[in-house]
Amino acid sequence: MTAAGAPMRGARHIESFLEMLIAERGAAENTIESYSRDLEDFAHFLGNRGGDIAMATTEDISRYIGDLKARGFAATSQARRLSALRQFHRFLYSEGLRSDDPTGSVDSPRKPALLPKILSEEEVDRLIETARSMANGPFDSDEQRLRALRLYTLVEVAYATGLRVSELVSLPVSALRGDLPVIMVTGKGNKERMVPLSDRARAAMTEYLAARRAGGQAVDSRWLFASYGASGHFTRQALGRDLKVLAGAAAIDPRKLSPHVLRHAFASHILQRGADLRIVQELLGHADISTTQIYTHVLEERLRAVVAGHHPLGAD
Repeated sequence: MTAAGAPMRGARHIESFLEMLIAERGAAENTIESYSRDLEDFAHFLGNRGGDIAMATTEDISRYIGDLKARGFAATSQARRLSALRQFHRFLYSEGLRSDDPTGSVDSPRKPALLPKILSEEEVDRLIETARSMANGPFDSDEQRLRALRLYTLVEVAYATGLRVSELVSLPVSALRGDLPVIMVTGKGNKERMVPLSDRARAAMTEYLAARRAGGQAVDSRWLFASYGASGHFTRQALGRDLKVLAGAAAIDPRKLSPHVLRHAFASHILQRGADLRIVQELLGHADISTTQIYTHVLEERLRAVVAGHHPLGAD
């Protein structure tokens, strides 16, 4: 349903505004049509309430944005309509047709925050077990075995540490410090942080390096996941490609999986198991905790479960 069909007042002002766009800004035909459609819809909305677009108030504009939302317009479409109204009323102000801009205090509709795609713990387990199985062969060549071991190691380390994909693929061999249960990671701004490493991830790294040395592959490379490309190490694009193949083998929708998804899974799963948000911030290398707070939906779910399980009325 649209506002069309209602009376429209102030059409001459819309026409003047569109003429200005053509004459002074050289606006394209489709741009003019878009502005015309948006402004006429607002004019019809006001006309149905006895109002005039040139005399619109801040309240009128807020109600119109609310009406767009009720009609099913997405936040991006609402924001575009509001942008058209802002430009129109600034034009009226600049022409001396109004002494104020009623759009000034109207907030632009915001798109809802998109939560990161998350794999369940069962899916991650299946993914890792599939990678482990593939790394155990059989193989037609040593090179094929090395590629399978590399992918298995990448998946184990990614989920064990929550590293950014750029940090993961560019890990130096020196990140593995003897028998210490940690690796040293250089993140954004060249800031170094210490990240715990699981026994399984460490074992995978050790086995992969041993296989690389035994095969005489990249023996002198400083990179853990060495390659013959320009960077000298495995790339994020190549990892993304291999993960899609691995997802298919693990009966997981490849669209759900990317290197970043393993980082999100790491953060979400340790929060589900009781980790403090500040600890997660440190592990992920976020400078500001507000970046980490995208994962608070996990905390909210856990808190609801706690209340439901322990509150006297939770069983009702």
